[in-house]
Amino acid sequence: QLRPVESGGGLVQPGGSLRLSCATPGFPLRMYTVGWFRQAPGKEREGVSCISSSARGQGYADAVKGRFTISRDNAKDTVSLQMTSLKLDDTAVYFCAVSVESMPNICTILDEGRYQYWGRGTQVTISS
Repeated sequence: QLRPVESGGGLVQPGGSLRLSCATPGFPLRMYTVGWFRQAPGKEREGVSCISSSARGQGYADAVKGRFTISRDNAKDTVSLQMTSLKLDDTAVYFCAVSVESMPNICTILDEGRYQYWGRGTQVTISS
C-alpha cells in the first residue's frame, strides 16, 4: 500500500532551518500531488504547502510564505520542504500527504479530503 514516509524533523533554535523530505517507497511520487500539513499541540491540523505532479502548481499558507519552499527531486523521487527563519509557532508534527487524483498543474492545502494517503508525521520543534 502507498505510504508516505517523512524524514528530516528535529529540534532547532528560532531563526534556524530544517529540511523535510517525503518519499513513497515502491510508488512513483513524481506522479502525485503532494501536500505538507502540520498539527501543533492543542490545535487542528492545517495545510502548509503543496506541489502538483508537474511542479507547476504550488501553494503556501500565509504563515509560511517567504520562509518555506517546496520542491521536487524527480531523480530521487522525493518532495522536500525547506524551512527557514523558523519561529516558535512552527513547532508541530508535520505530515506528508499524497493525492493520486489527476491534477498535474494544480494543488490545494485547503481541502485535506483531496489527499488519500498520509504519512505518520515527523516532529519539528523550535525552541531556544
